Amino acid sequence: MTIKRVALITPPYHSGVVESAGTWLNVGFVYIAGALRTAGFEVDYYDAMSLWHTWPEIRQRIQAFKPDAVATTAYTASVVDAVKLLGFAKGINPEIVTILGNVHATFCYNEVLDADHDSVDYIVRGEGEETLPELLACLNSAGDPQKVAGLAFWRNNEVTVTQNRPYIQDLDALPTAWDLVEWPIYTYRAKHDARLAIVSTSRGCKQQCSFCSQQLFWSRSWRARSAENVVAELELLSGTYGVEVAMLSDEIPTLDRERWERILDLMIERKVPVKLLMETRVDDILRDADILDKYRRAGVEHIYVGVEAGSQETLDLFKKDTLVEQSKQAIDLINNADIVSETSFVLGMPDDTPDSIARTIELAKHYNPDMAFFLAISPWPYAELYPELEQYVATTDYRKYNLVEPVIKPKHMTMKELEHELGKAAQKFYMHKFKHLSELTPWKQEFMLSVFDILITNSYLAGHMQAMIAGGGEMPPEIQKLVKNMPARKHPDSGHKAIAPIP
Repeated sequence: MTIKRVALITPPYHSGVVESAGTWLNVGFVYIAGALRTAGFEVDYYDAMSLWHTWPEIRQRIQAFKPDAVATTAYTASVVDAVKLLGFAKGINPEIVTILGNVHATFCYNEVLDADHDSVDYIVRGEGEETLPELLACLNSAGDPQKVAGLAFWRNNEVTVTQNRPYIQDLDALPTAWDLVEWPIYTYRAKHDARLAIVSTSRGCKQQCSFCSQQLFWSRSWRARSAENVVAELELLSGTYGVEVAMLSDEIPTLDRERWERILDLMIERKVPVKLLMETRVDDILRDADILDKYRRAGVEHIYVGVEAGSQETLDLFKKDTLVEQSKQAIDLINNADIVSETSFVLGMPDDTPDSIARTIELAKHYNPDMAFFLAISPWPYAELYPELEQYVATTDYRKYNLVEPVIKPKHMTMKELEHELGKAAQKFYMHKFKHLSELTPWKQEFMLSVFDILITNSYLAGHMQAMIAGGGEMPPEIQKLVKNMPARKHPDSGHKAIAPIP
């Protein structure tokens, strides 16, 4: 069989925090699709996850496109559904070549192939823009995939691993396929369903956070697109596809201050009408204290910084390379620039207790971010921290490795108690936050009212937020009015229970 048609399909795994705020496209597929088309393949970019498609609908799409190959992507929480998707495709046509990529498969290829080599033909390790087209060309020419760098596959009843592929250095040269994106489904609910894009301005992470996958996936390297290339893409997305909000998917877009400031300057000079949501590190915010006004003028409206822990001991265990007091300084700087601040705290470590979690909640109130999420530690099986946590792992069901459902059992708490404390943490934080709603600027007040609406109607925290309202005699009038006038709302799939955020 000659491979001509390739379906890129996201697995139908669903979650509750990130999805509650909007619908997020898979920017990795934009690049993979661009690379495949450049190599002469016909591509279907199919975001089954964001479309909330079920298996009958996925079957219809596959049967209509008639792909010769199906490729999907998986982080740890979605890998079960990703493997099921590939097996499902083979059930439709056993001749379909199936490929799995992304972080979990890159590190856990032995486990995946040992258990599911009947469903997964090839695993792409690392970046896929060069590996996938080369693999398919190799198969079309009846070549030996062992000569293709960046693969793992099952051969002669064992896993075969090819040599590592070097990272792509010229990110500006990568082709994209924005025209294949089904744009109407991608919206940002917190800004009146504004059209939302995900943009990658750099790849990599040079930090060494012990619980994270990114520094491992990128081997603590970092490469970036040029400022001109990034801003030109934002102009294209705005002018051609009507994008109003873009989330930067980078771990540290601000690492190179000169490049980052050039991006901000170009956004201001060219008056690009796209608002930016982003993540960066605490120490980069401290470094950029003198230009945070430029962030705001360039359209940066929302910044997430990873605080992660309430004690210096835990921060050091996580290898964050920051001090507890620096987190407060960074959040103050973001707030003073009138930018939405967001952070998260990782809970559920072996020594956690209700008292230690209560102290973390008080610290979160002291830090005073606009948004805070209290997440259950998910010990990725390939992370540096895993050996220290392995004896406390209570489940190996990867679908639960989603940062909300507890996976670790603390020494002095049951799993049920931990789950309850995680929900109470969010409830207590937002009770405090909304009591002080009037202290925010008018635009932030409007934004936070939208956030409250989302939390109570479309997130995994809905039950805890509703309990907060039930006892919320001290809630400000704006919140009481919002609740009174709030229409009944359901998620687009009208029956799915939200589970957890996308890691």
